[in-house]
Amino acid sequence: MDKSATRPLLILDLDETLVHGSEIRLHREADFMVGPFHVYKRPHLDEFLTDTSSHFDMAVWSSASWDYVSHIADELSTLVPKWQFVWSRFRCVQRMHPELMQTYFVKDLKKVKRRGYNLDRVLIVDDTQLKVSRNYGNAIYIPPFEGSDDDNELPQLKRYINSLRFESNFRTIEKRGWRTKSLSN
Repeated sequence: MDKSATRPLLILDLDETLVHGSEIRLHREADFMVGPFHVYKRPHLDEFLTDTSSHFDMAVWSSASWDYVSHIADELSTLVPKWQFVWSRFRCVQRMHPELMQTYFVKDLKKVKRRGYNLDRVLIVDDTQLKVSRNYGNAIYIPPFEGSDDDNELPQLKRYINSLRFESNFRTIEKRGWRTKSLSN
């Protein structure tokens, strides 16, 4: 099924991108709980999801467990008309970091392409560059969210992403320094 004629696809990471989960309660009440985890939504998340989903198809891809990812996606589903897919670490490629001798997960967009999406019209937002290093042309990196009430990344990100929506090829656009570009648009 060719999805190249459809709206662009925005793939979102969860932990430290859209939400922060902690077994220890922070200075405020959690937005919701997933098992033992207090989950805190990044400030402005509701507006971000509502606004971007009016211009983009939306998906979730996290390197966390399926149970955790599916619960969070369900909590956020009232803000998005439909998740195109919700993927966990089982859709990631596991790699060994040669220096740290630890495994890490990579989100390879070839799997998205196999579902019929044209990668020229796919963006992925993540806080960890290593996880999307195979597809840096599609990636927008955002600083990790660790529960701060005064975080203001999502309004800037929303402006930037919405400024790209009519571009025919996201991969050719330089996205480093996107914050300054979003402010000038």
